[in-house]
Amino acid sequence: MSSTTAIATPYEADYAAHRTTLERIRSRPWGLLIDNELRPAASGRTFTTFDPATELPLAEVADAGAADVEAAVRSGQRGFETWRRYSPQSRAAAVRELAAHIRTHADELGFLDAVDGGSSVTSMRKDALWAADHLEMFADWALMIKGETYPGSGTGLHYSRPVPYGVVGRIIPFNHPIFFGAGKLGAPLMAGNAVVLKPPPQAPLSAIRLGELIADVLPPGVVTIVNGASPEPGVAIAAHPEIERIAFIGSERTGRDIQRVAAGAAVKHVSLELGGKNAMVVLGDADIEAAAQGAVFGMNFTATQGESCGSNSRLLVHRSIAEQVVARVVELVEQIEVGVPISESTQMGALVSREHYERVMGYIEAGRREGAVLATGGGRPAHLPTGYFLAPTVFDQVTPSMTVAQEEIFGPVLSVLTFDDDDEAVRIANGVRYGLTASVWTQDVDRAHRFVDDLEAGYLWINDSSRHFPGLPFGGVKASGLGKEESLEEILSFTQTKTVSIPRRGL
Repeated sequence: MSSTTAIATPYEADYAAHRTTLERIRSRPWGLLIDNELRPAASGRTFTTFDPATELPLAEVADAGAADVEAAVRSGQRGFETWRRYSPQSRAAAVRELAAHIRTHADELGFLDAVDGGSSVTSMRKDALWAADHLEMFADWALMIKGETYPGSGTGLHYSRPVPYGVVGRIIPFNHPIFFGAGKLGAPLMAGNAVVLKPPPQAPLSAIRLGELIADVLPPGVVTIVNGASPEPGVAIAAHPEIERIAFIGSERTGRDIQRVAAGAAVKHVSLELGGKNAMVVLGDADIEAAAQGAVFGMNFTATQGESCGSNSRLLVHRSIAEQVVARVVELVEQIEVGVPISESTQMGALVSREHYERVMGYIEAGRREGAVLATGGGRPAHLPTGYFLAPTVFDQVTPSMTVAQEEIFGPVLSVLTFDDDDEAVRIANGVRYGLTASVWTQDVDRAHRFVDDLEAGYLWINDSSRHFPGLPFGGVKASGLGKEESLEEILSFTQTKTVSIPRRGL
């Protein structure tokens, strides 16, 4: 975007201080990272990424295909031969150096994600720092990547050791581009693997810039980055017979496609962190103010416009306090400052693309059509005439069978349902195909633990919601996925067990 390019008039003041930065983004090459060098796609193809606030073109990006994935795998195999010979401490030192590099560039990376992906710059800056935290956490576990010895009863020495797969694939979504792009490298790298990273087509820029930072720290081929507009590079990763381990974060449908393609190519270990339709259950004895605050925080309105698989998008409230809770939730939601993502005062930005905006609006129309009561939001804020902006939205009087109560919207839409007793609350909470997270709000600890026993979810909170804690395994059940992340369990999932037996002489 040059200084002569017209910016949508209502946002001109927000963009004025960033014209030089935006010009650099527009004019520089955004290539693929292979052998620690940015290069064009083998086909020469590019695609355009757009600013969700202005709807204007932002940059031209190399558009990878199967040939580029093949080149990335070959580069990764060479890098793996170097990386796997690093000691655990040496790998940890390199990963910590990368984390420090990311911290130094957190402002730049956060700005890229804001202008490219639509979330607020303050939230995306935190994402960059969160990614560095994750890399350091995985580095701290360097000496925990170990096997076991087994009692031989005089038969000899028997032990197991974890070994890396080799070249692994990571495919990430658009809602936390730099956090997923950088933070999700920690586990496979510490396990000794090389990584082929596929960024989201809607917001690829921070991952490409990350590639340049990686090239300053890691040996060539240890991380390769293949961005593309179409499913082709993702399919090529899933189908490549020499990528035996794949980790995907995204929609249930795409996750199942990856499983199918991978199974058709080879025997592979595929982990999936997929969608959620997460229930926050507020019992009649709950602290109403805390629950209302938790409902708004847990919806991730100010983190990613509700574009989060972990959002508590179903608020289940005991009928006796529902009116009070809904009134306070609406009051809090209406205080959220929706604005241009690159503005420091913005709390909630724009949805990532026109396609996604129209999809979310379709769900809002379905809610209205099926009889849900729109308590607030539901349309474009009046002060934001262009861009993919949507006011945070709350539907009241939602019933369990409604579309907005069953399907993952992946946007700023909260559905409120009521119940009369604990058994009904559990039935409603479990009455969806997803099982990522859930929470229960009550002052009765015994009652809370009964809900923990009964709720079908992989990660649960009592009197909290949507908050992650270092080292706790995160992942879902049912259609929400397979495997755990953000933990030592994630590192070990990027290894295979090799068992060794040395019999005693004379046996």
